[in-house]
Amino acid sequence: MPVIARFYGILIKMYFREHGVPHFHAIYGEFNGVFEVTSIEMIEGDLPPRAQRLVRDWAEKYKNELQHMWETQDYKALPGLE
Repeated sequence: MPVIARFYGILIKMYFREHGVPHFHAIYGEFNGVFEVTSIEMIEGDLPPRAQRLVRDWAEKYKNELQHMWETQDYKALPGLE
């Protein structure tokens, strides 16, 4: 699973062989969260609230790129939050 972005200790990854709704994974230490690309809501996991906010802020900026990656399975590294 390639790392798409890194920021504030959070890794964003996407499994390209998974099924279901378009989603990505956010890993922060021992915590994990699965976020739906379209709504940017956490649909699974135990990511702390502050990390969830950072991930949602980041994903809002790159929503189109995430959707494109899901559809084409064409990996592209994205910048983190600044």
